[in-house]
Amino acid sequence: MGHYRQLFDLTGRVGVVTGGAGILGQETTAALADNGADVAVVDIDAERAESVASGLVQEFGVRSIGIACDVTDPASVASMALAVESRLGPIDILHNNAATKGPDLGKMFASVEDYDPETWRAIMAVNLDGLFLVSQRIGGLMAARGRGSIIHTASIYGATMGPDQRIYEGSEYLGRPINTPPVYSASKGGVVGLTLYLATYWASRGVRVNALTPGGIASGQNDQFNARYSSRVPLGRMAEASEIAAGLLFLASDASSYITGQNLHIDGGLSAW
Repeated sequence: MGHYRQLFDLTGRVGVVTGGAGILGQETTAALADNGADVAVVDIDAERAESVASGLVQEFGVRSIGIACDVTDPASVASMALAVESRLGPIDILHNNAATKGPDLGKMFASVEDYDPETWRAIMAVNLDGLFLVSQRIGGLMAARGRGSIIHTASIYGATMGPDQRIYEGSEYLGRPINTPPVYSASKGGVVGLTLYLATYWASRGVRVNALTPGGIASGQNDQFNARYSSRVPLGRMAEASEIAAGLLFLASDASSYITGQNLHIDGGLSAW
């Protein structure tokens, strides 16, 4: 009895979550820690990473550290991986979750016709290049040991479908008009392609690589957006970050030991329509 429950037990394992101080990252770090994993909270913001890590120690009694890392810088990534393994031990789980909106939201949400190439490159550098650099470093360590699970955060917009521009009419995020920018869809489409490549590349060496594709997560959008988006979703609402984290837990654990190269949609059925 209890065999299947034990498949989700992460006691003694070490997890790394990039973008760990963000909305989704805070939930996935908690999901890993709640199931026994020691967790490195990796974020560009050192103070926030350390704060999240401290909370995990207090709430779940696991070991947790906060580490500042610029995922676009190979030296910073190498230093981060070394720090995690020297302080927590060999890395078993990687949630590649870091993403950016760039320093200027106006440029981030610009129209296709007016999109600035520098903004495009800055966002791609984090969303796709950074994801590769972290996978390259930590995935290589995993492959050398013959075990590991890597989960990349993708998105329905890029992984599955194009955005429905109609839902953005009158929509706002944190008080400003929003859309889904072309660079976001392009970067997340690239995440899925890289997931497939790395899954087959490292499969023979015991490393599983999967993508997690969330639908819209409630995180500061106005009521207009919530209503328009929810009307497109069979379950009739936006996701909570904790629901995405539950999917991450499945892919990180032995419950998914025969699953690699897959893209798990947690979108309330949106991609089924």
